[in-house]
Amino acid sequence: MKTVITTTILLIFSILNIFSQELPGVWHGNAKTPDNKEILFVFLLEKNGEFYTSTMAIPTFNVDGIKPKSTSFEEGTLLIDAPDLGMKYEGIWNETTHQFEGNYNEGNVKLVLNLKKGNPEMPKINRPQEPTKPYPYHEENVKFDNIKAGISLSGTFTRPSKKGKYPVVVLISGSGRTDRNGSSATHRPFLVLSDYLTRNNIAVLRYDDRGFGESTGNFSKATTADFAQDVLSAVQYLKSRNDINTNQIGLVGHSEGGIIAPLAANQTSDISFMVSMAGTGISGSEISVMQSKSLRPFPVPDELAFEKNVREAIEIAASNKEILQKRKELLAHNNTYLTPILKSLGATEENISAFITKETDGVLKPWNTYFFNYNPADEYEKLTIPVLSLNGSKDVQVNATVNQNAIRNALIKGNNKNYKIVELENLNHLFQECTTGKMNEYKEIEQTISPIALKEISNWIIEVIQAN
Repeated sequence: MKTVITTTILLIFSILNIFSQELPGVWHGNAKTPDNKEILFVFLLEKNGEFYTSTMAIPTFNVDGIKPKSTSFEEGTLLIDAPDLGMKYEGIWNETTHQFEGNYNEGNVKLVLNLKKGNPEMPKINRPQEPTKPYPYHEENVKFDNIKAGISLSGTFTRPSKKGKYPVVVLISGSGRTDRNGSSATHRPFLVLSDYLTRNNIAVLRYDDRGFGESTGNFSKATTADFAQDVLSAVQYLKSRNDINTNQIGLVGHSEGGIIAPLAANQTSDISFMVSMAGTGISGSEISVMQSKSLRPFPVPDELAFEKNVREAIEIAASNKEILQKRKELLAHNNTYLTPILKSLGATEENISAFITKETDGVLKPWNTYFFNYNPADEYEKLTIPVLSLNGSKDVQVNATVNQNAIRNALIKGNNKNYKIVELENLNHLFQECTTGKMNEYKEIEQTISPIALKEISNWIIEVIQAN
């Protein structure tokens, strides 16, 4: 018996050793969401000496360049872990099916994901607005530092080919890890916007969020205030260039970028104008309450009770209490009101406990606690520079009427005479011409940004520049 066991162990290690030689390369797989939609994952595995590294892409959402913190392959188990991003994949090698069979975890989401070696067959997605090289303008990959945070940010700078000093805008992305192209739902809106503005003689700087793509730093620990410092670092970099008119530097922010922009602009005299695209004008706590109702994927028996409980949870998280005390109170609160809802949806006790724990820890992350207490109206009130605020009438994530009224009132209160606020008909959160405005419609729409929105932004910036 001992000889048989020894022989079997040697055979297993022999197989794993041979397989480890074949591990480097591209692996891919599709995971299905609870609503039966497929998400394509692609991993590039590389071996350096005794250690493995990986690069991850999610083509379904047009996201790439994710660098997990650790990658290991031991005794038939592949582990790819990115704790700073809240992501992890663990798969066990199946010699019969020749694939890794396991699960992908991100936050509260757990998906079955099996990986096969080789490049996936990519369906052709028509995105007619995306420019193709060679571009009729100058393009340059750049790096600049946020010295205060000790990080390096990587991006792309574009300007007209003719030498000169050009007005310039910094593009500021919305919430969530985003690359320099603003990649979302298989679209690259910042690439399209950058191309349009540059063709209209406006230089553009766009960059990967800290801790994402080619930029360094820890995204998961950053707040809106930290992202504002990244913007100010971008502005300082632009001032060092000899092809920029330093009296004509503007900010264009989408979604969260629309509340980062005024926060950054009020900390420097170097910003001469700003544009908010789908930005908010009310407190983060109120936005969170509204989105908890409008974007919630499950029904509740009592809407008023649900809203009351959401407000109580936010109040706990936004308080000045010690983090351990807040966690204790929030965990107890979430258990009280979420457990009955989750039980009614058929969730098991184990899944309910795991969900509530992750939900509690997620709400207490630095970004959330800062956001709950931040009211962009306070910053809009202090702005003295020209402001353009655009929102889509069919935006289900940021209500146009509520938020534009708040922005308008703040600008009036601050005695700002140079502003324009426009609600664009039939446009969604990404400024696509749409049918419903719902998020699941984004990637199905061929258009990336409505020409109406592109023209509105470009024409307004040109008018502001010419007026100065």
